[in-house]
Amino acid sequence: MMKGLLAAAAAAGTAFSTMAANAAEYTIDPSHTFVQFRISHLGFSTMVGRFNKLEGEFSWDKAKPEDSAIHITIDTASVDTNWAERDKHLRGEEFLAVREYPQASFKSTRYTGDATGGKLEGELTLHGVTKPVTIDVEAVGEGADPWGGYRAGFDGTTTINRLDFGITKDLGPTAETMQFDLHIEGVQKK
Repeated sequence: MMKGLLAAAAAAGTAFSTMAANAAEYTIDPSHTFVQFRISHLGFSTMVGRFNKLEGEFSWDKAKPEDSAIHITIDTASVDTNWAERDKHLRGEEFLAVREYPQASFKSTRYTGDATGGKLEGELTLHGVTKPVTIDVEAVGEGADPWGGYRAGFDGTTTINRLDFGITKDLGPTAETMQFDLHIEGVQKK
């Protein structure tokens, strides 16, 4: 169910071969990066969860945002909805099938917008299926941190149809789509 992260959300993906030479490269800080999801629970309420383990990189140049790229990989077994029995069920064959598909990933292919925000297009791989996804991105900020590093952060949102990724367990008509909220922070590589 959550394998569509993005992912998201994620917030992510890395196409560094197409980056401009002056774009800075960042390592995603997993302690300050969050891939969260929301899905209807039978039409009665909203279930919220997240993935606790992820890694990735991105490149960013405020002067040439169109050269930006990101790649993020998510450990699907790290799904966390604050209820152990449900998480165990989500890891099973009816949803994420984490034994067969231990990772979800997002790799960007194009960014359109400016240094404050825009659209990040890319390929989301979830549950063994790869589909194009567009993430609405907003730059949060960047600058020196207290430890001598340089950081940049972004927020993003996207919605996927879980049926497109082969996750077909019937959860009611309002549970076909999932929204992902991505909060990505990276530390510039030295």
